[in-house]
Amino acid sequence: MSDATGPARPWVELARDGDPTAWRALYDAHAGRLVLWLRQLPTGDPAADHDDLAMEAWSVAASRIADFEGDDDAFAGWLFGIARNHVLNARRKSARRATYAMSAMPEPTLPMETVTGPVETAEAVRRALAMLPQREGEVIACIDVVDLDVATTARILGISRPAVRVARQRGLRRLRAAGWAV
Repeated sequence: MSDATGPARPWVELARDGDPTAWRALYDAHAGRLVLWLRQLPTGDPAADHDDLAMEAWSVAASRIADFEGDDDAFAGWLFGIARNHVLNARRKSARRATYAMSAMPEPTLPMETVTGPVETAEAVRRALAMLPQREGEVIACIDVVDLDVATTARILGISRPAVRVARQRGLRRLRAAGWAV
């Protein structure tokens, strides 16, 4: 089935056939980045668990792998797109169920160099991305947080590559103007 250099057939093709080794390889390649990316996206619900959203995306991917017509390289974009749809659904659900007043006071922003540890850094990144328009925040989360390329980011978000580049440029400009050291 596979040798030291990789599978004889693409992992996605093997996963379609139900090969658990192929699913493990796909999971190992994408699971960490998927959860990291999801943690950067606001869901509107403080109780929403990003690990649960990732699990839901993997479940959909497993049930719909037969419908997927891409190769191993396109799998990440497809999977992240599924996860993005789950985040959007969580936002809509949260907006429908919101029963508490939101404060109109913006949170003070801190330059990144004042952040000291990984937990503080993650929270600072979330605050920075939350102050951006949705598309700009999603693009920056994809490219600068989880290190996806422009083409994959475009597939995930369903926009063109130039739109990804423009959104990233605008988002970074907004962050710099707000005092973030990016």
